[in-house]
Amino acid sequence: MTSTQTRTYQVRTYGCAMNVHDSERLSGLLEGAGMVPVAEGETADVVVFNTCAVRENADNKLYANLGQLLPSKKVNPNMQIAVGGCLAQKDKAVILKKAPWVDAVFGTHNIGSLPALLERARYNQEAQVEIVESLEAFPSSLPTKRDSAYSALVSISVGCNNTCTFCIVPSLRGKERDRRPGEILAEIEALVSEGVIEITLLGQNVNSYGVEFGDKGAFAKLLRAAGQIEGLERIRFTSPHPAAFTDDVIEAMAETPNVMPQLHMPLQSGNDKVLKDMRRSYRRDKFLGIIDKVNKAIPDAAISTDIIVGFPGETEEEFLDTVKMVEEARFSVCYTFQYSKRPGTPAADLPDQISKEVVQERFERLLAVANKIAWEENQKQVGKTVEVLVANDGRKDDATGRLTGRARDNRLVHFSLPEGVKRPRPGDLATVTVSEAGPYHLIADPKTSSEITIRRTIGGDAFERLNDEAETKRVALSITPVK
Repeated sequence: MTSTQTRTYQVRTYGCAMNVHDSERLSGLLEGAGMVPVAEGETADVVVFNTCAVRENADNKLYANLGQLLPSKKVNPNMQIAVGGCLAQKDKAVILKKAPWVDAVFGTHNIGSLPALLERARYNQEAQVEIVESLEAFPSSLPTKRDSAYSALVSISVGCNNTCTFCIVPSLRGKERDRRPGEILAEIEALVSEGVIEITLLGQNVNSYGVEFGDKGAFAKLLRAAGQIEGLERIRFTSPHPAAFTDDVIEAMAETPNVMPQLHMPLQSGNDKVLKDMRRSYRRDKFLGIIDKVNKAIPDAAISTDIIVGFPGETEEEFLDTVKMVEEARFSVCYTFQYSKRPGTPAADLPDQISKEVVQERFERLLAVANKIAWEENQKQVGKTVEVLVANDGRKDDATGRLTGRARDNRLVHFSLPEGVKRPRPGDLATVTVSEAGPYHLIADPKTSSEITIRRTIGGDAFERLNDEAETKRVALSITPVK
């Protein structure tokens, strides 16, 4: 690569929605520095790993990927590799020892430093490491390159004040920091003006939002205020903590039409002793009570959850309490995880660590129950009319030609178009009737044009505009000057 050529970049993301949003900012920073996304199948000039530290195999996955890039680095010495995110925050002193070919290491609190670190590494011909121990400024002001023209992530807080014994995130993301409501609403309004019709509010614990400025009702107020923004079709949020989940949030969800009838609320265990050992400050009955209130206020709500299997000391009887809880709560989706021992967390030092064989067997049993219930709940949707936010145009699915999107309750829907119906764009809204259900998706195959309604939206307009701009750039880049 000569100095006159445009450098390419790739950001590889692992972990939660917060990391996905951070990666959008990283992409925005790199494009602001004059780089362009790498073409599919090619190796980028700059590869950034935005890492997660929640699971035990996060380290192995990172170093395996770094090792795979070493041959490319030897072929192209100008190539740069950067590692950021939670694992970088945790293992700042380890990464360069294990992978000395890395050029830059940065943490969760200073993603805005990446372009400068890469430039310093190029100039000084040595790796740059910059880890900040606390957040100095909320990263909302950083440029953002979103993958979607019609859907956006909006951070309302960073960090977490909880002390769950299995979780390393608070030590890496820090104490909770809240953005002011006016700043959040201004960002949403700006996004809507660009064509966004769906936003997801992000925080490690969204329903504790307001704790920093002393307003316990701030999250419910924020939902209602966002609901007043003209042109905003859908509002989602993730993730709330059951201990802080209050009735005013349920009321705001029920009374604000563009807040979606969907709730993702981590359970982690259905046994009170295990919840106590996890330092989850709620118990089984409180969780079920929240579900009951949500179902009464929002009868069509879909409730999903996270569950950890094999926490240290969990007995067979305690595990069976979790199975019973899943059967009683009837979650639309269970994201089930095997307990992962993380050095630096209190749970890592607990006695009675459970063998991988036992954890695996319990995991498979719980998964079978959760999937059966999810399928049964999906089958209840057959015959219902649902509104789907179109996420793809179906052209890549040459097997069925179906399009894909999300219903208001976040269920995945695959649907086809009868002959003569104009193809919707990603970001448009289609109203269809569910004809079939699987454990993880719904299918809607209308027979006639009268069975489907397509509503063109500003989200579809934004997708079309972005696609046209991308095509113009692609054509321009493909032109080679004649010598």
